[in-house]
Amino acid sequence: MLERRALQVSIAIAALLPVGAGLWGIAHPVSPGAWDDNHHRYLSGLLLAIGLGYWSAMPEIEKKTARLRLLTALVVLGGVARLSGLLLGDVPTMPVAAALAMELLVAPLLCLWQARMTSRQHSPGIARLEPHLRHIAR
Repeated sequence: MLERRALQVSIAIAALLPVGAGLWGIAHPVSPGAWDDNHHRYLSGLLLAIGLGYWSAMPEIEKKTARLRLLTALVVLGGVARLSGLLLGDVPTMPVAAALAMELLVAPLLCLWQARMTSRQHSPGIARLEPHLRHIAR
């Protein structure tokens, strides 16, 4: 129960970033070009949706494995695209480094944590197998 709550709190905190960045990006233009602003708002809406998707998984976190895996795959793919931008010459700034850490480290670790917690809850423990093992040993 404590691990479940810790995972929920961790996801709640981690999802603050895409929700906040998405809302900020929708409200603030990035350039004088209409297409750039429009595209930036669209991508910010996707970022907001990803954060809200993570939050929507929190109430029944142990049952939301598929949702968390899909969201994490989207985030990691975005992180790989961001990393490729650095390899192609984008400027490595602190916000870019922080985003990469969230996309390529934090999101996958939270997903793995949820998978580990769920597998432990669903796998039979030794205590539950003991009566069956005694029967076989006779």
